[in-house]
Amino acid sequence: MIVYEYPFNERIRTLLRLEDLYEKFRFFIQQDHPLQHHVALATIYEMLEVAGRADLKSELLQELERQKQTLNGFKSNPNVEAASLDAILSEIEKTSSALISIQGKTGQHIRDNEWLMSIRGRTIIPGGACEFDLPSYHAWQQQPAAQRRSDISGWFAPLEPMFGAINIVLRLLRESGRASKIVATAGSYQQMLQGRTYQMLRVHLDEKLCAIPEISANKYVLWIRFTSQGGDLKPKPFEGDVPFELTLCNF
Repeated sequence: MIVYEYPFNERIRTLLRLEDLYEKFRFFIQQDHPLQHHVALATIYEMLEVAGRADLKSELLQELERQKQTLNGFKSNPNVEAASLDAILSEIEKTSSALISIQGKTGQHIRDNEWLMSIRGRTIIPGGACEFDLPSYHAWQQQPAAQRRSDISGWFAPLEPMFGAINIVLRLLRESGRASKIVATAGSYQQMLQGRTYQMLRVHLDEKLCAIPEISANKYVLWIRFTSQGGDLKPKPFEGDVPFELTLCNF
């Protein structure tokens, strides 16, 4: 099954983008080649661009607190497993404390590092990080893989609590919805939302169908149009019905 996610607002869109960058960073930091570590470092710069909003930290803290209050309300419910509830509450508490401990603007430690900022300034130029442009960076890339990985991990470490908070928020959001089995007749599906507020929708689709959902939605209507790819990979309307699972998520 392939999962497609669609955010209903800018806040969730930002969190999904940061989650995607974090997954990319985790992959490349585990590799050994200097070029792969270059991508890992460049990904940190992308994270700073996306997370540059000054209120992201406060929004995450507010959301974690709201989730904590909501989950505390389930403690008296006999149908809720106490151990699992305590575990997520403890995780929220630790993540909130780590997020509060971050001083200044997100990524300020990188902005204060002149060497890292000189590399950032060159990476936004196509081919700008060549050895003749950045000889000191080229020298650093010749260090053993373990040393480079340690350095990059150290530069990323102050950002870790933010991604811990993002992980919790998105995980709880995804778990908040219930999947419905639906068939898109002739590759198209429309649903009236009647002004209900949702944060995100998820589409589970059998990869063997080779169907691609193009989603548009607001608080009144949801429309999913399925396409397929031709020999030149150009999208074209999907011919036939498409069975899929739809999950509308909201805290």
